Amino acid sequence: MNLAELVDRTSVDALDHLERESTVPVVEGLQAQGDLIVIPFSMLAGPPDQNAGRWVPEEGVHLIAGEDGRNPHVLVADPGTCTWSPAEEQDVGVIENTAPVYLLHPEHGGTGIAPGQWLVRRQREQTGLVAD
Repeated sequence: MNLAELVDRTSVDALDHLERESTVPVVEGLQAQGDLIVIPFSMLAGPPDQNAGRWVPEEGVHLIAGEDGRNPHVLVADPGTCTWSPAEEQDVGVIENTAPVYLLHPEHGGTGIAPGQWLVRRQREQTGLVAD
């Protein structure tokens, strides 16, 4: 999968400085994209609480976006390979995938997530400190 393919499948365009033909790497471990962190279940003390997962459509699911709705992080998966379960507060949700899936962001480009179970968290700021 390359960045151009991710952009074509979603309603999200990447900024011009990102190379469209670059292959998006698929990572098997802990990873971050901007203010999101993707944590393998194997690194957690126990599985997070989650709702029943829903299939990720081919055009993707917007996980989070800026206050103005711009700069979304979009989860992209082939049909029938990934479910997404939204969460509350610091946890954004849970990804369960049987094939590589991808996060797309206009400023950061794409990142691939290997098959598995993943907790997605959002960075948050409190009293001037940043906490993940």
